[in-house]
Amino acid sequence: MATYKGINGFAVQSVASDPSPSNEGQVWYNNATYAFKLAAVTTAGTWASGGNLPTITTQLGGAGIQTAALAFGGNSPAGTFVSAAYKYDGTSWTSTGSLNTARRGGIGGAGIQTSALAFGGYSTANSSASESFNGSTWTSTPSLNTARTAPGGCGASNTSALAFGGDVTYGAQTATELWNGSSWTNNPTGLNTARSSVGGCGTQTAALAAGGIDGGPSGSSTTSLASTESYNGSTWTSVSSMNTARYGLGLGGTQTLALAFGGNAYPLTGATESWNGTSWTTLPATMATPRTDGWGGGTQASAIYFGGATPGGNQNATEEFTGAGAPVTKTITTS
Repeated sequence: MATYKGINGFAVQSVASDPSPSNEGQVWYNNATYAFKLAAVTTAGTWASGGNLPTITTQLGGAGIQTAALAFGGNSPAGTFVSAAYKYDGTSWTSTGSLNTARRGGIGGAGIQTSALAFGGYSTANSSASESFNGSTWTSTPSLNTARTAPGGCGASNTSALAFGGDVTYGAQTATELWNGSSWTNNPTGLNTARSSVGGCGTQTAALAAGGIDGGPSGSSTTSLASTESYNGSTWTSVSSMNTARYGLGLGGTQTLALAFGGNAYPLTGATESWNGTSWTTLPATMATPRTDGWGGGTQASAIYFGGATPGGNQNATEEFTGAGAPVTKTITTS
């Protein structure tokens, strides 16, 4: 017969008081109350509706967190390029200063709501344009070295960002560039797997890239990707792949604690996965509206996804993810 020690590798501890903090699934015996105890989470992670964007748009860029997000650019239902930008306070969106260059095609974004960077995308052609946001207005900055559509991006502010992958004349690329607040520098090494419409999160020196699509030389999309790579400030390393291959996904969090959600997995998906620095775990929570080409970010425990597209058309919906509650102590009974 299997024992707790045989399964978990250690015996149930006998303690005089309940441990704090405790880890989910931890079991102990409280010898003061003569009871076996268990640490269990209060709630499962869930998605809920947030405030709608003022405009219906897809292929837009974004930055920030669930309670202080920034949306900019994109593609309108009429197929026109968008320059408008909006701020989110966790409840509703309000207009702010517009981009200098209207564009779509998956604009790369980095930073926070009051210190953001927009780069790449598509205007009359693949764009190298880069702009810095100070919380109210956008200022054009030196351009990317390589014009690209649908790059991955991440970074802490408008002075420290990372751009990687993207599409250059219908061919996915590996090129990585670093922004220092005044110029873009080509990194000597790029992604191990060429891709566009890739999710990105983290900082310039500790980033994560996941998913995306490998674009063929004639413009045809060939493979939706599950592969994940970790960046240490100089090189990308391939790590464990997601459980669901997808592109146009949202990715929030850090290099070691991330959340992937939404995207196109043929068909569209609302699947949500968590990353612990080693492997991906599929969560029971799924987005209410499976979609692709929106923008998603935030943290592993508090993520956001807005805009995007479904087979029925472009979207203005916002969805918010709240992670599982903290473990609470429960007494084990026979009932």
